[in-house]
Amino acid sequence: MSDLLWFFAIATCLKLLLIPSYHSTDFEVHRHWLALTHSLPLSQWYSDETSPWTLDYPPFFAYFERFLSIFANLIDPQIVHLQKGLEYSSNSVVFFQRITVILSDSCLLYGVYRFTKDLDSRRRILIWVLVIWSPMLVIVDHLHFQYNGFLLGILLISLSYLEEGKDLIGGFFFAVLLCFKHLFAVAAPVYFVYLLRHYCWGGLVRGFRRLSVMGALVVAVFAAAYGPFVYHGQIQQVLRRMFPFGRGLCHAYWAPNFWVFYIILDKGLAFFLRKLGFAIQTPAASFTGGLVGDSSPFAILPQITPLATFTMVLLALSPCLIKAWKEPRPGMITRWVTYAYTCGFLFGWHVHEKASLHFVIPLAIVAVQSLEDARHYFLVSIVSCYSLFPLLFEAQEYPIKVLLLLLHSIVMWLAFSAQFTKGEESKATAHMKKKDSKVALKGNPNGAAKKEGFFIGGVEKSYLVGLLVVEIWGQFLHPLIFGDKLPFVPLMLISIYCGLGIMYSWIWQLRCIIRSPDL
Repeated sequence: MSDLLWFFAIATCLKLLLIPSYHSTDFEVHRHWLALTHSLPLSQWYSDETSPWTLDYPPFFAYFERFLSIFANLIDPQIVHLQKGLEYSSNSVVFFQRITVILSDSCLLYGVYRFTKDLDSRRRILIWVLVIWSPMLVIVDHLHFQYNGFLLGILLISLSYLEEGKDLIGGFFFAVLLCFKHLFAVAAPVYFVYLLRHYCWGGLVRGFRRLSVMGALVVAVFAAAYGPFVYHGQIQQVLRRMFPFGRGLCHAYWAPNFWVFYIILDKGLAFFLRKLGFAIQTPAASFTGGLVGDSSPFAILPQITPLATFTMVLLALSPCLIKAWKEPRPGMITRWVTYAYTCGFLFGWHVHEKASLHFVIPLAIVAVQSLEDARHYFLVSIVSCYSLFPLLFEAQEYPIKVLLLLLHSIVMWLAFSAQFTKGEESKATAHMKKKDSKVALKGNPNGAAKKEGFFIGGVEKSYLVGLLVVEIWGQFLHPLIFGDKLPFVPLMLISIYCGLGIMYSWIWQLRCIIRSPDL
């Protein structure tokens, strides 16, 4: 634990240095939530419209903001003033909110500790490097501003208990997570199938008793979160805020998921049909504006509804659910949950570009299991991190994000090379938990020992070089050639190119799950 604290301390020092740097509108969003939960009674939290940044997270996160507001009020009362606090950006509020994110990362620290406490030192340190020093968390939480490290810590705690066979407490922490941020519910079908089959199955009486205990525990968690709002007659308003389907299919047009290719195909078809003389109406919603509001941006292809995206996510999840039902192995649960979040990112409704954290962070746990897992993680983590570059668009932050990605890539290469030295790969295919080693070895079709040490193939190298080409074009060549014209093109290229990498990751994960042999 002391070594882990050193890793955490180094990361904390970097985060403290970044306190004065750029922050997004999410900073004001969370400041307003501090004021809202401090100044108004609970019955008005989800109906107040003092600011456009209305509360749209589940109740546990609102309670978390209310807790933080107690200390904010002691430091600077204007932080939590509903009217005077609007767009307040003094040093007191900047330091307070930045430090709350840093302190909340202690939850991530504990989640990593639980996952690595029984591992050999080399593999343990590798996971620390990948998670505690994640550049994506630095960019999203400590520059852009959010609390993802805190929430992902709860996820890792839940998964660590499941891998130990402690299903009841693992399910409890996942229920708690859903009451903090409902976007993690993409993995709920995997949790449901796995817990039903692994924990509840096995005889009518025993199964019914365990199902009742698990159900009562989950109901208790949700009752604690939503009960007060049911009492005040606000539950419908809470749900409307949490599920704003009117916002449109895409959160930002450069988010690298499946719908980017769908939109590009629609725009391409519309362009060529207009050239051929067809009267194709231009949609009211602008693809190049970055946000798609209530109107659909599609001119040719069928309009996409929330139900359609929900169906696609379930269909993509179905092979994983079948595997979880047939062979509910604790050693595979992290891989299955990671795959679920990849499906949600690719095919979900109104996906935020930052949601790639949901699968990249738990993938770090999987990455130490085999050489093939490490190679896959090396690629997808770089692609996912690069896809976040548009979040930091100011010039003074450009060297920071570039250095973070370069350092991450170098440290990853060195760490994986040390883990997967020549002749050692077969040892690395054993599962992270000793008691599950045989299960994970059989469950990983790519675990065959190789003698090359850590490497990436020619296709992967070419793809990563392509990221450099995309960045040079967007950062230097496009402004030089086109000036201020076509400002959407660089972001569109990032979206398309990174989307290819995420699609590759999804296919790779699906292949691993399908090929994992039944016991």
